[in-house]
Amino acid sequence: MVNLAVAEPSNKKSLLEQSPGSSADQQVVSKKRVTDHGEVYTNAREVNAMLDLVKQETDRIESRFLEPACGTGNFLVEVMNRKLAVVAGRYSKSQLEYERYAVIAIASLYGIDILADNVAACQVRLFAVFDAQYSALFKQNAKEACRNAVRYILRCNILHGDALTLKTVGDKPHAIVFAEWSTVNGSMIKRRDFSYAHLVDQSSHRELPLFSDLDEEAYIPEPVKDYPLIHFLEVGCVG
Repeated sequence: MVNLAVAEPSNKKSLLEQSPGSSADQQVVSKKRVTDHGEVYTNAREVNAMLDLVKQETDRIESRFLEPACGTGNFLVEVMNRKLAVVAGRYSKSQLEYERYAVIAIASLYGIDILADNVAACQVRLFAVFDAQYSALFKQNAKEACRNAVRYILRCNILHGDALTLKTVGDKPHAIVFAEWSTVNGSMIKRRDFSYAHLVDQSSHRELPLFSDLDEEAYIPEPVKDYPLIHFLEVGCVG
């Protein structure tokens, strides 16, 4: 899993974002948000320069990315753009194959943000990237079931929480839980939920990577919940 944090956690955002709808040079939404949350935005040039450092991972459909201060999603949007370009290049001639691998690509992206409006905006932007390509490729044959699956996965993967406390934000904070999605026998998908606190606590497993995507030995914590297999186009029917 590629963790997109570029500094040790603090009370500031660990990555810089550009607000949707802002000009390329606008770096802040408001002084209050800068003071309260350290929210400062950057432009697409810096986003792409940083992602180019891990280009071999952004080009891998199944490679997982976590942004612990995702803001409105500039980094995750660009990762999705790169992954979906690979999916379209390989599978656009087969709608079912495209849908399967697009869902795999989207299910590999994770984000946390402390501000609810950022979380909502990030989910909307990520879905829009997928839907624009999907609709352009398959037009009237595009399936609402596939769109619903993507919407549901984004709701599970882009969460309102605090990456420092490892808890959700709200009246009754609880431990952040992420869903791990994996395909089985082609079109079936398996979901397992893991506590974020357990994912980042590798004190006794420093020598092993977390959730290796390269078939190497890895540290895999116990899931807090296990779900039955389901067809990937039916994922959106459960929530």
